[in-house]
Amino acid sequence: METIYLCIVIFLLCLAVFDLFVGVSNDAVNFLQSAVGARVASFRTILIIASVGVMLGAVMSSGMMDVARHGIMMPAHYSFHEVMTIMLAVMVTDIIVLDAFNTLGMPTSTTVSLVFELLGGTAMLALLKVMSDHTLEYTDLLNSDKALQVIIAIFVSVAISFVIGMIVMWLSRIVFTFNYSKHSRYSIAIFGGIAFTALSYFIFMKGMGKSPYLPENVRGYIEEHTNWLLLCTFLVSTVAMQVLHLLRVNIFKFTVLMGTFGLAMAFAGNDLVNFIGVPLAGLDSYQDFTANAHGQSIDTFMMSSLMESAHTPPIYLILAGLVMIFAMATSKKAQHVIQTSVDLSRQDEGDEMFGSSRAARAIVRFSQNLIEGGKRLFPAGLRRWVGTRFNTNEVELQDDKAAFDVVRAAINLVIASMLITFGTNHQLPLSTTYVTFMVAMGTSLADRAWSRESAVFRVTGVLSVIGGWFITAGVAFIACALVCLAMWFGGMVVQCGFMVLVVFLLYRSNRQYKEKSAKAKQEDDSFRLMMRTRDPELVWEMLRSHVRDTQSTVCKYIMEQYNSVVEAFATQNVRALRQCQKSTRRELDLLKKYRRQEMLGLRRSPMDLAIERNTWFHVGINSDQQYIYTLRRMLAPIKEHVDNNFNPLPKAYETEYEPIRRRVNELMRATYDQISTGQYANYRATLAEADGCKDDLSLVRKDHLNRMQKSHGTSMIQVDLVYLNLLQETQQLLSVMRHQLRAAKKFMEEGQGQLQSLDE
Repeated sequence: METIYLCIVIFLLCLAVFDLFVGVSNDAVNFLQSAVGARVASFRTILIIASVGVMLGAVMSSGMMDVARHGIMMPAHYSFHEVMTIMLAVMVTDIIVLDAFNTLGMPTSTTVSLVFELLGGTAMLALLKVMSDHTLEYTDLLNSDKALQVIIAIFVSVAISFVIGMIVMWLSRIVFTFNYSKHSRYSIAIFGGIAFTALSYFIFMKGMGKSPYLPENVRGYIEEHTNWLLLCTFLVSTVAMQVLHLLRVNIFKFTVLMGTFGLAMAFAGNDLVNFIGVPLAGLDSYQDFTANAHGQSIDTFMMSSLMESAHTPPIYLILAGLVMIFAMATSKKAQHVIQTSVDLSRQDEGDEMFGSSRAARAIVRFSQNLIEGGKRLFPAGLRRWVGTRFNTNEVELQDDKAAFDVVRAAINLVIASMLITFGTNHQLPLSTTYVTFMVAMGTSLADRAWSRESAVFRVTGVLSVIGGWFITAGVAFIACALVCLAMWFGGMVVQCGFMVLVVFLLYRSNRQYKEKSAKAKQEDDSFRLMMRTRDPELVWEMLRSHVRDTQSTVCKYIMEQYNSVVEAFATQNVRALRQCQKSTRRELDLLKKYRRQEMLGLRRSPMDLAIERNTWFHVGINSDQQYIYTLRRMLAPIKEHVDNNFNPLPKAYETEYEPIRRRVNELMRATYDQISTGQYANYRATLAEADGCKDDLSLVRKDHLNRMQKSHGTSMIQVDLVYLNLLQETQQLLSVMRHQLRAAKKFMEEGQGQLQSLDE
């Protein structure tokens, strides 16, 4: 039996490595977002600084391990078998939940997932124990006070972080404006002194100052002379910052890099328990059982030893820190999650990852009305002066790729570091994700990054992310409770089954993500480059390329799906029809995304060209959508017909339609070739051939109608109607193809005016 549990412990430690990698992939956004978004240094430099912070934070994080040991459960009332069941259920659930969110590119919380998984697993076993032993009470088995304290601290941090971030950012922008280099001559020293002092207090004095690795006399001195040390730190750092400013050192960059170090250190100190706390608690449980059981069974040996504080060997902490650094540097999913957070807080407009929602529209409308009403309470002169401090046209970005300036990045990191380290020092595992994300959202709102053109999309994104957090809590609680229940009644067989399942799911998830990310990267790179380019002429050239790729891809897609629908109709393949139906829904959503992207590109293009080609741009993109609508109108009656097992398509009809299908394919292929290459030498011949094909289709339609009239309502009427719809929609497909080809040529051609093109 001991051998089996040794295997479980080894598996838990292996899962800890996976959990570290998966968790850091999600949480790297917390301390990298600001530095990466402001581009204060190269990504390599930022990683090095963050890595040092992570390693120091990991080594000094042993105090937080108590949350996993006795922060939620009361281990003195649980047997070794029960504790190991909870630990295994928590780790299995945690891996699956976090990897799912990473794959979706949604920032979630490792802290919330751990707390609610522990709560779910413990609550389930506590319920079973209370039902079987009436002498026990729920409060004996579940540390409800500590659990409630942790949960409240996590969710309250959302509102506190947002409000503090918004207020401090607004005050900072009043002082520095967006043209910070012009208005920071004297105030920069005070800002730098405050920032350095705050970070020093919360990281070095309260973090390192309580480290068990420091001598007792040093810790005592820091505790007794904290106020004096703070005053000295502020005075010295203020003078030093002024000197550095005179030497043309960017104090904001220095603050951002220091804040990155501090937040990485706070993250590792606060969140390391989320990744290795449970496996190490399982290891300690196994070591206690093997050393002190003395013949007791796994169901009778109680885990009172977990009530003691954790004494984590430094080697485990160092190894965990190294894994975190490796994951941070290599994970593609981490970069995906970082991009989500940066996009929601960027200063300029761009592709909105999230659409519009009714709740977001209501919030934006209410906020705008509230702001307009509040403005009347202040004098007009004060409002004008404040407006001059928020002139976004003066924003100073490090380069074209920066999402926001270094002032906001510095505020984000300083505030987040202070809040997270404060929670760590009070042994409250605040969600690093919640704090950093909401601080970033608060500062971006105060910075007027949410314009009327983008506010509803940004609010939708924030609501989606926050909704994902609450979903994380619910999913983690329920999933872990069910997994724990299954393991309890299913025994070792079910536990082994879950071990195999989690390995399989991780393998499949990583494989699918690589395929998906490779395709998405190719699609998004051109748009991101277009948004980062400031030259309107270059934007126009990249827009033409983007439009050409979109239209040619849609044309090829429609040709493939059209053939799939016709073949499925002839062969009665309902599965292929269902797949086509799902595919068209995804393609329509993708087209809406491309439309937003290309509209942004058109607005950044030279004004005369944008006005001149506007009509053909919209004709082209509307044609892309009409392709989908036409295909769906063709598909719907065919799928219903085949799905209901009605009469199949007669062979005579199939033979009659085959020449039409071949001509449609030739025309679609010719259209694709012309659009994709930009060579329109056969433009008029293609249009003429399409007109001829439409005329021939009209004759076939007329013959079919005559055939239907002569049949006098036979049993073939249903398939006759479906076939008639196929002929009609094929005609419409050719009409859309002509519109698309014509619009593509007019949009791409050089030196043609809009009015002239319309006359032609």
